[in-house]
Amino acid sequence: MTRSDLVEELAAHFSQLSQADAEFAVKAILERMAHALEQGQRIEIRGFGSFTVNRRPPRIARNPRNGDLVSVPEKRVLHFKPGKALREAVDASLKAEQA
Repeated sequence: MTRSDLVEELAAHFSQLSQADAEFAVKAILERMAHALEQGQRIEIRGFGSFTVNRRPPRIARNPRNGDLVSVPEKRVLHFKPGKALREAVDASLKAEQA
């Protein structure tokens, strides 16, 4: 599902929302989530999952082409952990497909 698909589904599901209003709502939510993650905050959406920012310390790695040592700087990486309800729903859909 893409962002535009989400906007279309929101506008279709909530008849009182115009396409522009749904687009504004999706954009506002995603921007606020991105801002919170940039600040290092944790986002938890019950039943869906949580987003956290993890720190990867600096390290020494090897260039696979020539074997030279390369210094890799510290990074902050995004991590998503699905919630129990989402995991169970995905697992149930897999079992339904297999049956």
